[in-house]
Amino acid sequence: QVQLAESGGGLVQAGGSLRLSCRGSGRTFSGSPMAWFRQAPGKEREFVAGISWRSFTYYADSVKGRFTISRDNAENTVYLEMNSLKPEDTAVYYCAAARSGVVTTTANTYDYWGQGTQVTASS
Repeated sequence: QVQLAESGGGLVQAGGSLRLSCRGSGRTFSGSPMAWFRQAPGKEREFVAGISWRSFTYYADSVKGRFTISRDNAENTVYLEMNSLKPEDTAVYYCAAARSGVVTTTANTYDYWGQGTQVTASS
């Protein structure tokens, strides 16, 4: 069974940092584009950051310069380092992976999803 499992969410004060991890199991994701999305209450799920199998990275304008996505193919894991967190970053963060192709900002192009982890930045 293919699974993605996120960890690392929590509650921090505005300006603080968190590091999210997403570990894959059931198949290797080394050749897959992977991404982080987030969904705040009452809002649609939105793209945060993505990384290609060659480790080219892509970011939403709202997080550029503050968040960093990376991957460790040997560990089948993707990370999201989040710095200078703002209250508007508060959301459930989801890890996603596609079977193949390129990084996109559209949720329905990804085949596998984690269960989500809550990130709360308090003002």
